[in-house]
Amino acid sequence: MLRSMTGFGRFIGQEEGFTQSWEVKSVNSRHLDAKWRLPSFVRSLEAGWEKVLREYASRGRVELSLNVQASRSELLGLAFNEPLATAMLDRLDAFAAARGLDFAPDLTRLMGYSFLWEDGGAEPDPSLAEALGQGLRAALEDWNESRATEGKALARDLAKRFIRLEEWQGLLKERAPQVKAEKAEALRGRIQQVLDTYALEPDESRLIQEIAVLSDRLDVTEELTRLAAHLEQLSGLLAGEGDAGKRLDFVLQECFREINTCGNKGQDPQVSRIVVDFKAELEKCREQVQNLE
Repeated sequence: MLRSMTGFGRFIGQEEGFTQSWEVKSVNSRHLDAKWRLPSFVRSLEAGWEKVLREYASRGRVELSLNVQASRSELLGLAFNEPLATAMLDRLDAFAAARGLDFAPDLTRLMGYSFLWEDGGAEPDPSLAEALGQGLRAALEDWNESRATEGKALARDLAKRFIRLEEWQGLLKERAPQVKAEKAEALRGRIQQVLDTYALEPDESRLIQEIAVLSDRLDVTEELTRLAAHLEQLSGLLAGEGDAGKRLDFVLQECFREINTCGNKGQDPQVSRIVVDFKAELEKCREQVQNLE
């Protein structure tokens, strides 16, 4: 199934003692690039969750954020730096005593000093870790569903564009022999005009040779054959399973090479117009493919 690299997923779950909220959003990228926004007490789980993410995606710039609201303090893994706080209060008490002042510390003020509060450094509770992992998978499932929906829309659009490209390839295939015949006849006429001007007898073998060289320069049979094969491959990749974004992009580049050669060899206004339209449509296809995983 084709998926877009752009998507959004969410999961909110109420567990015993805490509520978890996951959000996953992504945009296109050549590689899988994950940015995690996690509470400090679950940072140790990030490496394992990275592996989980790779089960769901292979490309894209992904932002994953987790918010945990705990009703049980032990789940937060928060530690109070008591030795530092004690040392601070003792110094202030000694400072006040030396000056004959009364010292009555306001302990609530300690809550505002972030340097006194630290991550406990312990591994999260196993039940908490398991629940959060399940929440992550649920959010990734929702994210993949949104990416699949957009992927289907992109695939439908690309399918229509590929049909248009096949039609133009057919027109080029039909026009190419006509161009060769017209150019050969024009060459024959110019040579005959020169011969008549100087009252010379035509050299049929030389004339045939010149026409053969011209026909070879104008021949795009091989390019059109390869182009038809590439277009067939594009349709096959679009209808296939698995990640096809990179392969589609590569085949589109090959189409550009073949159609450029056709345009260079064509030397015909009608062929040039078709080639210009073909290349413009190819560029639109590439823009769409850049969003596919």
